[in-house]
Amino acid sequence: MRTYSAPRPTSTAPGYVPPVQRSMTAPPAAQPGGAYAPQPGTPGYASGGARAGGRFGGFGGGLLGGLVAGGLIGGLMGHGWGGGWGGGGGGGFLTILLQLAILAFVVSLVMRWFRRPRVAAAGFNSPFEAPAYGGPSGFGGGGGFGGAAPSPQAPYVPASGPAWEIPIDQQDRDAFERLLIEIQDAFGREDYGALRERTTPEIMSYLAEELSENATHGRRNEVSGTRLLQADVGEAWREGDTEYATAAMRYEGVDVMRDRSSGAVLSGDPAKASQTTELWTFARQAGGPWKLSAIQQG
Repeated sequence: MRTYSAPRPTSTAPGYVPPVQRSMTAPPAAQPGGAYAPQPGTPGYASGGARAGGRFGGFGGGLLGGLVAGGLIGGLMGHGWGGGWGGGGGGGFLTILLQLAILAFVVSLVMRWFRRPRVAAAGFNSPFEAPAYGGPSGFGGGGGFGGAAPSPQAPYVPASGPAWEIPIDQQDRDAFERLLIEIQDAFGREDYGALRERTTPEIMSYLAEELSENATHGRRNEVSGTRLLQADVGEAWREGDTEYATAAMRYEGVDVMRDRSSGAVLSGDPAKASQTTELWTFARQAGGPWKLSAIQQG
């Protein structure tokens, strides 16, 4: 349901993170009347099944359309160029220039307005500025997830459809950290079996595709020494019998691309660890283990 909604910011990933760019989940517009289809009153909802197009769809389109039809065109047809440059025509021309200036100002305001909705939906300018589960100083047991209990906060409001927030405890956070390390190591070993056990079929298909592409081009991506530095859970919810949790994680590790035959380094530094910030979304069926279901760049 939240595939096409920007995740809310956390202390680990405080900036805007775009929604998932690649997914087998159909966009909401392709699911009319579905269980998680947008409902009236929710962000992004367009009445009549029509999706507002571009930055000037919906409210912005009506506003600009009214200004153009009622102001600028009216000036041109009634009081503008028809009077020429003499007599009252100059006043009509000045009126058009003034309308153009006002129109430019309104366009600027509208563009600013329509840059905000998606960011607001992600949690900016909302009660969610504080991280939900610990902060940078909340490392516990050598891991990056804060061990403190979550502070009381208003419930996260999804972009569309029904959802129920769920609690995430330290055992869950430990599982996320363990999966980060195990999946990174399995990817570096090209261990398809280990990856399949820890990921959903969809994300497994993407990882397998990347490994296959490396092999086709004679490359091997070696990943080792993964260590979680900082992390926090941005949101956790339930849809039907499936639970989800999105965690922002900053980690380090040695990431090197080598030539498959000679072992020569094509990119990366085998003697130096690099840092990465990503958002990993985990999913589990009721009573089952967590598995990686999505990755987004922080």
